[in-house]
Amino acid sequence: MVLKTFGWSFAVTALGLVAAVLYGGWTGFGIVAILSILEISLSFDNAVVNAGILKKMNAFWQKIFLTIGILIAVFGMRLVFPVVIVAISAKIGPIEAVDLAMTDKDMYKQLVTDAHPSIAAFGGMFLLMIFLDFIFEDRDIKWLAWLERPLAKLGKVDMLSVCIALIVLLITSMTFAVNAHQHGGTHVNKAETVLISGIAGLITYLIVGGLSGHFENKLEEEEEREHEAEEEAKRTGRKNTGMALAGKAAFFMFLYLEVLDASFSFDGVIGAFAVTNDIVLMALGLGIGAMYVRSLTVYLVRQGTLDDYVYLEHGAHYAIGALAVILLVTIQYEIHEVITGSVGVILIAWSFISSVRRNKRIAAEEAAGGANLKKEVSGV
Repeated sequence: MVLKTFGWSFAVTALGLVAAVLYGGWTGFGIVAILSILEISLSFDNAVVNAGILKKMNAFWQKIFLTIGILIAVFGMRLVFPVVIVAISAKIGPIEAVDLAMTDKDMYKQLVTDAHPSIAAFGGMFLLMIFLDFIFEDRDIKWLAWLERPLAKLGKVDMLSVCIALIVLLITSMTFAVNAHQHGGTHVNKAETVLISGIAGLITYLIVGGLSGHFENKLEEEEEREHEAEEEAKRTGRKNTGMALAGKAAFFMFLYLEVLDASFSFDGVIGAFAVTNDIVLMALGLGIGAMYVRSLTVYLVRQGTLDDYVYLEHGAHYAIGALAVILLVTIQYEIHEVITGSVGVILIAWSFISSVRRNKRIAAEEAAGGANLKKEVSGV
């Protein structure tokens, strides 16, 4: 199972490290290794959340997620995205941006750093909406019941998540964005940029999340009627058209996963500049890390880990909320990547330990119940 799921990740790691040595020597090897670990640590919560969505897809779409999805993740977000940011910020063509990335790495880093407020606002709002929609939903299984129970009651208010997100964005644009951090330690007013980018992130979430949720509900309804549809098709000899809807639903969930992955990638791409300005080494390191995150997502689905450790999804969403806040704070203040990565790891580890304790408690209660039943039968 491990080799089957992580085989491509191992292969990409070997090829990536060899390419790093050939391109940048052993120094390049070390940089790529560090970036790979950085990406995995920052994106572990991404894997858990992705697994919760991916488990609803069939094997075909899981394979698409590992093939086409990884191409989008590596070449789109880890290579093309930084170039696009530079092109937009410097108002130059993409070819000139690539040339700048290869020939003037310091200027390239400066342009990406100066574009960070808009990146952080877009990604922060998208991730914040994911977190808010999760905590305001009434769930059968609650991790921090003292917090989640009253929040679930508040969640009955229509559009509460959107209202809170807009309030947070407004406060951010009036505080952190007014004194936004730029390259060289200078600060400028980026209130308008942050406000526009944040609204764009919110709109993106509402469109993509809304479409994926709509078609997911349609898919669930179709699955409930699947048996009846199959029986009807056998009687009438007509072809069952349920798979078309399933394909459409899976496509929009796949699209949602890709946008979600893009939002998670912002901190990794920006944080990579603390390690290197070389776009080639950056793409190699982050690409290797992204491959492991995807393999880990599929592994969690196939092993049924989320079903066995029921609080993992909660911990991942709390990590998303923390990351959203961190992204918004970094508009003005620099926060080390170690802190960003540690917050997510700690929350997920905490939720994992809580899940293990829950499983032991349930097992003990079942064992005690079985023993009592046995005594009663023996007494009879």
